[in-house]
Amino acid sequence: MVKTALCRSIGDVDEVIGAHGPAAHCWCQADRLSGVEQRTLTPTELRGRLADRIAQDLPAPGVIASIGGERVGWCSVAPRAEFVRARSCSAMSVPGTQPDDPAVWSVTCFVVRAGFRRRGVATALLDAAVEHARSSGAGWLEGYPADTSERSEPEGDSLHRGTLHLFLRAGFELVARPRHGRAIVRLEL
Repeated sequence: MVKTALCRSIGDVDEVIGAHGPAAHCWCQADRLSGVEQRTLTPTELRGRLADRIAQDLPAPGVIASIGGERVGWCSVAPRAEFVRARSCSAMSVPGTQPDDPAVWSVTCFVVRAGFRRRGVATALLDAAVEHARSSGAGWLEGYPADTSERSEPEGDSLHRGTLHLFLRAGFELVARPRHGRAIVRLEL
């Protein structure tokens, strides 16, 4: 059974991300920083940024999933205003909205450890992200998933944003298609 909780410790994220793979080079900072900052900071510095954000007296920047007491998944969810990329990237821009609208939160990343995929972890993480945003006063929650029905192989590591199918099953509505294979979805809370 998958259990979820708010992320209150960088140690929880360490257990999920580990030292290898794309997530260990990003630490869910790609959307929080400018491209220049992202490229110039080391993975250790990026991890430090996430640790600093977790330590702040703000709503948690994500949720953690566990199976049998073992941390197996992470989902980044926070007010959209925290994500610098939301102000400049068309794949994260809903026409007619302000990027710094405090009522809008964003789900930007999922990490599920190898060996625990296809076991409902991403679904549990998204459900927990919805509840976290709702209980923190968000009016809307957005996601920027890959639409795997439009391509046989998702580009790069785009699955870290989740799949359109995952979000639609959770009640999100499709609001934009910024480019082939990508979608923007929204859920009114």
